[in-house]
Amino acid sequence: MRRDVNGVTKSRFEMFSNSDEAVINKKLPKELLLRIFSFLDVVTLCRCAQVSRAWNVLALDGSNWQRIDLFDFQRDIEGRVVENISKRCGGFLRKLSLRGCLGVGDNALRTFAQNCRNIEVLNLNGCTKTTDATCTSLSKFCSKLRHLDLASCTSITNMSLKALSEGCPLLEQLNISWCDQVTKDGIQALVRGCGGLKALFLKGCTQLEDEALKYIGTHCPDLVTLNLQTCLQITDEGLITICRGCHKLQSLCASGCSNITDAILNALGQNCPRLRILEVARCSQLTDVGFTTLARNCHELEKMDLEECVQITDSTLIQLSIHCPRLQVLSLSHCELITDDGIRHLGNGACAHDQLEVIELDNCPLITDASLEHLKSCHSLERIELYDCQQITRAGIKRLRTHLPNIKVHAYFAPVTPPPSVGGSRQRFCRCCIIL
Repeated sequence: MRRDVNGVTKSRFEMFSNSDEAVINKKLPKELLLRIFSFLDVVTLCRCAQVSRAWNVLALDGSNWQRIDLFDFQRDIEGRVVENISKRCGGFLRKLSLRGCLGVGDNALRTFAQNCRNIEVLNLNGCTKTTDATCTSLSKFCSKLRHLDLASCTSITNMSLKALSEGCPLLEQLNISWCDQVTKDGIQALVRGCGGLKALFLKGCTQLEDEALKYIGTHCPDLVTLNLQTCLQITDEGLITICRGCHKLQSLCASGCSNITDAILNALGQNCPRLRILEVARCSQLTDVGFTTLARNCHELEKMDLEECVQITDSTLIQLSIHCPRLQVLSLSHCELITDDGIRHLGNGACAHDQLEVIELDNCPLITDASLEHLKSCHSLERIELYDCQQITRAGIKRLRTHLPNIKVHAYFAPVTPPPSVGGSRQRFCRCCIIL
């Protein structure tokens, strides 16, 4: 607040009145105000635009709208809003997220593509009205597009991938998860025109076969991230091609690809030494033999999801403890052959003291309180999952917390079964049985 000549304090309303002669406009050059506005979010910019005519011009200047995320307003965003934004931002807009905006369709996105030709990152995740027509528009007008998220846009077909390959040669990251109309023909067209792809998310693309992976392995040598979760037709043949052609691979998700065997782990170990993330949950044919080869060759592993890899034993944990000093997250849920001895090796391993942050041991019936004792020296441990570990006790968890007071322990203890009635041989029924 400032005071006038009579000592009366001017109100904030008067300080920021609708007059273009407001004090702040006199004191600060427009260039500096514009620079300040560039750090504000969408909501704050819109509020500033209502302060005065001068601020309206500055706040709505296209240079302030290079990055827009409308996820928080997804229920309210309609096509006309996107059209208006595109007209105002024009060539300034580089990054736009419309994730979850169900009201946005092809017509609005065509206007957007025509007006915002410098767009580099576009998120249309969950925009279910989007069809191949949108990708045709992006191909025609947005040649600088690098990242595109079309996850859950289930009307997308091979035509979209063909259009992107023809008009978006700089594409580096594409997410078409749950676009289950896509087949190997679409993947073939895509990779021939977008050979610089570094990240490809194909989760839930259930029609993809090994042939599609062969195209990727042949044409995408810079691939770093690949997600194939629940691509049920994938086998060793296709994934081995990926390993041999994509030596820069750092993250692979093949969870639910139940046909794969140790041959994949061997191929990863031999060809992808930079691997950091491996998710192979529910791949029940994988064994200690494959994980031994992997651990001995991929020393940069940080996250491993081995849930329901039911054949692995303590031998896998021994190899990880010796060869993987960067391991931070490890899921062993439903690995029923894991025992306290395997956890002991892990707790004494290279990753234990400074790296290991999360370990999941749900439904590991052989795990006891002894495992918690082995983990108490893991000073970086933030979370442990112990659901349905029947031999874990509250006392064991309490002792662990004395060493790791900030750790989050998720466990479930079933209610104690009530003792039978004294002197009675009457069959007991629960309330459900009585009702039935």
